[in-house]
Amino acid sequence: MTPLVRSVRSVRSADTLTRDALAVLQPGFTGTTAPDWLLRRLGEGLASVGLFGRNVADPAQLASLTAQLRAEREDVLVAVDEEGGDVTRLEVRGGSSFPGNHALGAVDDTALTRKVARELGRRLAACGINLNWAPSADVNSNPANPVIGVRSFGADPRLVARHTAAYVDGLQSAGVAACTKHFPGHGDTAVDSHHDLPHIAADLATLQERELVPFRAAVAAGTRAVMSAHILLPALDGERPATLSPAALHGLLRAPAAEGGLGFDGLIVTDGMEMQAISATYGIERGSVLAIAAGADAICVGGGLADEDTVLRLRDALVRAVHDGELPESRLADAAARVHALARWTRSASAGEGAAPAPGIGLAAARRALRLTADGPYEPLTAPAYVAAFTPLANIAVGDDTPWGVAAELARLLPGTETATCTAASAAAAGPAALIDDLLTAAGDRRVVAVVRDVHRHPWMADALHTLLATRPDTAVVEMGVPQSPPRGAPHIATHGAARVCGRAAAEALTGLTPTNGGEHHHTP
Repeated sequence: MTPLVRSVRSVRSADTLTRDALAVLQPGFTGTTAPDWLLRRLGEGLASVGLFGRNVADPAQLASLTAQLRAEREDVLVAVDEEGGDVTRLEVRGGSSFPGNHALGAVDDTALTRKVARELGRRLAACGINLNWAPSADVNSNPANPVIGVRSFGADPRLVARHTAAYVDGLQSAGVAACTKHFPGHGDTAVDSHHDLPHIAADLATLQERELVPFRAAVAAGTRAVMSAHILLPALDGERPATLSPAALHGLLRAPAAEGGLGFDGLIVTDGMEMQAISATYGIERGSVLAIAAGADAICVGGGLADEDTVLRLRDALVRAVHDGELPESRLADAAARVHALARWTRSASAGEGAAPAPGIGLAAARRALRLTADGPYEPLTAPAYVAAFTPLANIAVGDDTPWGVAAELARLLPGTETATCTAASAAAAGPAALIDDLLTAAGDRRVVAVVRDVHRHPWMADALHTLLATRPDTAVVEMGVPQSPPRGAPHIATHGAARVCGRAAAEALTGLTPTNGGEHHHTP
């Protein structure tokens, strides 16, 4: 009998181990309905699913998809990367109804930030989503940052902290768990971790006084999850990026406040493991094992690798690491337990009263965030304009699918408005003078509206804008990135974001038209 008992125990242990390995994964998939393999793995222990823009057609379809997942596993965590602003999955093809963090930071009204986050959370919850990989708590201390920018509330740690806390509170009051990111802070980087491994040279004192301030506020506000960053901070760990570093996750994020840590006891989620900072250096299997061993509880994967093979590779790598003694079984069990604990929280939170709808809050915030600078009186646009969109390469977090700019909103107010797109490639091919000559020939006698993003980061854009303003000083300029450069234009408008509602607010300001309650427009004196 003894060998039989031992055999049953080992089978049970193996099954538990496999279920725990599946439980810590947050994979993606393709399509707008759940594939059979995903439903099958949910039955075997997979506890989370990540959704991306490719999975979303409209709210009704999304609600049907999440219902399909819950029919297989009632307590599944359904996660999405919905920051509002530039990074939207719910409105990936039309542009966001929410202006994004930088706009909220520019207004600096924490009550407004809380209301915006609550409404965003309400919409997510209505679609069956209960975990949001947001907000970004990064302090945008490096103006050259190619991946954070308007995703940050700003460059002041205290401002970022108070808005991060308000956002966490608002989102979670709607029953959606917040996942504050990118710990311990991605703001002081000039490298995008989607492409390479960024190094942050700041010493520990600077990190404590700058990067960590918003994360402390998020923990104090009760954020249910924190997302790690694939960044190397030699002050913490000279060898491994934060996602794979016990010093960063266990030693700093989990450590008690009395020991200089943040005392966080919720779910630690990794940033996407297929990002080059991890996949090109460690590989996703090895990286996932190191992440769980370092203190992470959930592996985010699926932005680029969205198939069953990826799930099985990571599951098997974790199981193998336990068998080989590289990963303590207790650590994997603890990680899985934290996933299940968050699932229980979302079910109890969603059982409460739903948030009251506030459908216009995003546009109201975008209008308040707008800053208009003019040397003197300027003529509002009253006839069709010509929009020159100086378009930088979109970073991967934003993607190419999401529209931005003012042309569509301006054309709605002034039918007949046309637009042209100028890129680094077209500027390099033609040169600034020829580029602007062609643009002005196409514009004819129409007023020109130049739309730029982060003009301070793109010399080709700055050169083209300088040439345009020298020739046509009555050009209106709309900066939809971080307004770091001195304002120029007649007028200059800073929207602090490129969401659809930011474009609408800018179009209203350019035309002097604001909507009445009936939906028509009137001129603002």
